[in-house]
Amino acid sequence: MQSEFGNEEKERYSRQKSFFGIGEKGQKKLAAARVLILGCGGLGSAAASLLARAGIGYLKLVDRDFLDLSNLQRQILYEEHDVKEGLPKVIAAERRLREINSTIRIEPIITDVNRFNIEKLIADVDLVIDAVDNFETRFLLNEACVKQKRPWIYGAAVESYGLTMNIIPGKTACLRCIMDNIPQPGSTNTCETVGVLSPIVTIIASIQSAEAIKILTGNTKDINQNLLSIDLWQNSYQAIDVTKSKIQKNCPVCNNHEFDFLNGKRGSAYTAICGRNAVQILPFKELILDLPELTLKLSSLGSVKANEYLIRFEIEKYELSIFPDGRMIVKGTTDTGIARSLYSKYLGN
Repeated sequence: MQSEFGNEEKERYSRQKSFFGIGEKGQKKLAAARVLILGCGGLGSAAASLLARAGIGYLKLVDRDFLDLSNLQRQILYEEHDVKEGLPKVIAAERRLREINSTIRIEPIITDVNRFNIEKLIADVDLVIDAVDNFETRFLLNEACVKQKRPWIYGAAVESYGLTMNIIPGKTACLRCIMDNIPQPGSTNTCETVGVLSPIVTIIASIQSAEAIKILTGNTKDINQNLLSIDLWQNSYQAIDVTKSKIQKNCPVCNNHEFDFLNGKRGSAYTAICGRNAVQILPFKELILDLPELTLKLSSLGSVKANEYLIRFEIEKYELSIFPDGRMIVKGTTDTGIARSLYSKYLGN
């Protein structure tokens, strides 16, 4: 980072630097900041846009998925041509963010977040924005951030309802303090089952982004200490005090440093994808697929479309999206048994 802003940067951030909570000093802190955004869907794309515009010096974007037409209703970075190109979300996001702010660094990473890579992903950043679509990944993120003492900002939105909470290890409650176990499959609403309003997504992402700016500029006295709950349809706004949670005293993560998800004692190799009739299957070990070679093999079996990022293979009533890291997203079912069977049939065990 340059010690002083050039004329263009001064003009770009002039209104933000005029704000009492930031100023010249705060803007320099933002320029030096490194932020990881986990998930580039509704929350992640909105947060990425806001933080890029705010001048965060380095944004690391991580997402496992590619764009679908249904994403455009609420994922504000993307356009129809991105869907037609079949782009991974992080690649389309990077393109758009570079048009918004060419002065910052952006690193797109197409991968699933798992116990093998989560600690490496968060190791070189100052803060993490949670924009994932499942609780298993959040529990894993919570453990990694507590272990490495990385602040992260929880966020979730479905239907007209959203939640967000700052988690600063050693200072606030963590996710396990307020939620002892992952909800059982089928027990919580998803974007696919009940839908989601775009405004609640952008509101939660805006709050996450504002809290990130507070944390990164050192405005600790102004950081939200509550779990915020908002329902736009019911006109409900609640700030739930979690600072004196009795659960926190016995938290296995905060107090005992029991990292069951990081250590592989808990977790699965299958994930249903929110808002999609689809299941993601993970390989049992780290690998790199030869996509051109695999494209040739599959082309004799069904309809195949491929680019440098993934293969889309249609067989019977299913669409299989295959990534270089060995992941497969099976569209057309939520049955993990069927998804695993298709994985074994076309990629092996």
